[in-house]
Amino acid sequence: MNMPKRMRYIEITQPGGPEVLNLAEADVPQPAEHELLIKVHAAGINRPDVIQRAGHYPMKPGMSPVPGLEVAGEVVALGSAVSGFSVGDRVCALTNGGGYAEYCVVPASQALPVPEGVEMIQAAAIPETFFTVWANLFELGQAREGSTVLIHGGTSGIGTTALMLCKALGIKAFATAGSEAKCEQIRALGGEAINYREAAFDDVISRQTGGKGVDVILDIMGGSYFERNLASLARRGRLVVIGFLGGAHVKDLNLAALSDKQASVTGSMMRSRSKEEKAEIAQAVHTSVWPLLKQGQCLPIIDRVYPLAEAANAHRRMEEGEHIGKIVLKVV
Repeated sequence: MNMPKRMRYIEITQPGGPEVLNLAEADVPQPAEHELLIKVHAAGINRPDVIQRAGHYPMKPGMSPVPGLEVAGEVVALGSAVSGFSVGDRVCALTNGGGYAEYCVVPASQALPVPEGVEMIQAAAIPETFFTVWANLFELGQAREGSTVLIHGGTSGIGTTALMLCKALGIKAFATAGSEAKCEQIRALGGEAINYREAAFDDVISRQTGGKGVDVILDIMGGSYFERNLASLARRGRLVVIGFLGGAHVKDLNLAALSDKQASVTGSMMRSRSKEEKAEIAQAVHTSVWPLLKQGQCLPIIDRVYPLAEAANAHRRMEEGEHIGKIVLKVV
């Protein structure tokens, strides 16, 4: 395959607002022995990209400084130790950075075949989001058929994905949002909507569950929601924290309340997980979620698509907070 030597990519010129994202050129990266080189068709936008751009989420050593944690595209080169993939395969992958580019190297263990019938734009919205939801809601949170869960940010990429998987797997889901339009979307995805601007979510959960509470909470807010999350948990419930939009600190934490409920508080960041952990999550998602995607279920909801050169506008869209589902960059 004839490969160009140079490619376009988005660089973060300095920490700051969306305006610091700049279209630039660099050499096409080369895959190491356990990596794939992907010609990127589309790349998903995620909250960690925005935090990285602002200078608050530095990449770990060995990771690309180019933003972009998930891509979909075509395999164009293989590392010497890679098996199970061929040049020309359609794949989506969780990256270690570098997704906002025409070409991206990814560990082969973090790549999966694009399900038949799924378009590249949709496929680019799968890896970071589905890996995160599966690892946190279903593995750490132990959500199972018959469980009840509360999902904060119900119309985000994470929220819509969690709601669709809950419906498919027989899990009753409540979800919060800040407008009636977003609440309508939650209902359309099979969840019970709570407009946090009109009612305290912990009061609603108590009323709707007969005072029992929910088994699992998937939380993007952090400190500002902690006490109300704890009040919303059932006995032996699990609070899984994956974001800190409401702060990373909790004032006057009541450990007695935590102990009384025998509740568990945990959380994780995908970026800090080892390559072995990411590989295990990839296989779990392939086993449990891919059959649903092949049936046309749980396909990512796409909010807007921007060309690569308009990455700054894509970030502005995310920061406005009005999106429903995923924002994606179209590269090819």
